[in-house]
Amino acid sequence: MIPKAAGKQRSRGTLGDLRPIELPKPMVKRSKSVAAALRLRRSIREISARRLPLQTLSNLLWAACGINRKSSPFRVPGRTAASASNSQEIDVYVALEEGTYQYHPLPHRLVPVAAGDLRGLAIGRGQAGWGDNAPVRLIFVADIDKLVNTSGFQEPGLHNPRVQRSYYYVDTGLIAANVYLFAAAAGLAAWFHNCDRSRLHAKLSLRSDQRVLFGQTIGYPLAKTR
Repeated sequence: MIPKAAGKQRSRGTLGDLRPIELPKPMVKRSKSVAAALRLRRSIREISARRLPLQTLSNLLWAACGINRKSSPFRVPGRTAASASNSQEIDVYVALEEGTYQYHPLPHRLVPVAAGDLRGLAIGRGQAGWGDNAPVRLIFVADIDKLVNTSGFQEPGLHNPRVQRSYYYVDTGLIAANVYLFAAAAGLAAWFHNCDRSRLHAKLSLRSDQRVLFGQTIGYPLAKTR
């Protein structure tokens, strides 16, 4: 299972209390076909509090935007999700009960960025009550610096804020779609939604050129735990 802090003291602790989580090597062979996953894909908001095994979290994050090839045409490792000019500008943060971590596809690990439970901020106002006890909420953050300084094609639009916005919204959707398909194949529930952008920006200590975009809740369907 995902390592859990002991008691309330850890969940209210400081960033120094948290340690990086080394994810096991993703197990990418699955029994369901792409067609089967597409048939099963749906938003499920009724999600149980049952914690995800660490292996499942590893597989989920790899499916979202992990490394699937050591080299791409731009001489950097390729991802499971495409991005504008291969900028790989969308960072995935993982909000767990004890703290929030940033996923680093290479070397496939979680690095702590904030102590305490931020899952309540990783959902939009007015959406409370849906999946409140879900074990994992993903937070998608755009890094404009990566978009502008990509190793890929240097398109003029990469320096235009309005064009940048269209790129990072699309790239977030590509990652979220991967998560949806993985969840369908693995028998998990998934739900893509808004989040409290301003408060998360402060809590995650983000730079001015980073943008909190959306959240996605993951867990086991509530009906399967009854």
